[in-house]
Amino acid sequence: MSQEPITLVDYNPKWEAEYEKEEQQIRNVAGEHLKEIEHIGSTSIPGLAAKPIIDIMAGVETLEDADQCIELLQSLGWGYAPQFEKDTPHRRYFRKMASENHTHHLHMVKITSDWWERHIFFRDYLREHPEVVNEYETLKRNLAEQHRYDVDEYAGAKTDFIQNVEEQARRYYGRN
Repeated sequence: MSQEPITLVDYNPKWEAEYEKEEQQIRNVAGEHLKEIEHIGSTSIPGLAAKPIIDIMAGVETLEDADQCIELLQSLGWGYAPQFEKDTPHRRYFRKMASENHTHHLHMVKITSDWWERHIFFRDYLREHPEVVNEYETLKRNLAEQHRYDVDEYAGAKTDFIQNVEEQARRYYGRN
């Protein structure tokens, strides 16, 4: 259980500029190892309330390419979190903090992976379907209230909705 309450804030158009700043820095130090970089997660969806954490996904050809980026990213202040590889061995995960708060998350995955595709489809589908954004925001606000101090419960309670939207997105984009 987390100590800090889950805090959702209204969409902030500055999130895109924050993403772009980080993207450029990541490209500057690790670009030769990366195929693509994308802004994902709730901060990438205009109009959607979110925890104010910028999620970035970097696509690599192989996980060995991601491993070669670890020290390069650490030089920019990204903390590598290998403990999560036990549950998600197909991802390299990094965090940036300000004081004791996460400000950015970086997920490095193979660009050909299901993980990559699901996150891109989910983001793009929401960007094109404002009615689904409204449903998602209502759900997120309710769950943040119910699970105020437990981020794992909050995240888990969103799973069915997210998987349903991912399935809708796969059909929408012709990827069944």
